[in-house]
Amino acid sequence: QAQVAESGGGLVQPGGSLRLSCVASGFTLDYYDIGWFRQVPGKEREGVSCISSSDGTTYYVDSVKGRFTISRDNAKDTVYLQMNSLKPEDPGVYSCATSGKNKPCEVVAGTYGLRYLEVWGQGTLVTVSS
Repeated sequence: QAQVAESGGGLVQPGGSLRLSCVASGFTLDYYDIGWFRQVPGKEREGVSCISSSDGTTYYVDSVKGRFTISRDNAKDTVYLQMNSLKPEDPGVYSCATSGKNKPCEVVAGTYGLRYLEVWGQGTLVTVSS
């Protein structure tokens, strides 16, 4: 069964950094695009970033451009989200997701809805506070 699991969240001060990991199991990460999403209470889950499997093309929403970096290590079946210069508006539960049929980057970009991705992790909590 295809699964993804996130880790790396925690409490950090504004301006600090965290690196989130998304580890795949039950499938080979090489052939799958991966998207990162975040959700805060009372708001809909939103896309943050994604990375393609074919050529490593990346995409970021405007609010995180220049601060977040997504990368992948296929040998470890892991996708990373390096978050630098964290701001008070960055907190939330960060989840990674993928699909065997659809493109996570199209969901992150808002072209398609969240239901187009069928493999989701439980998420990892990021808190930004002084």
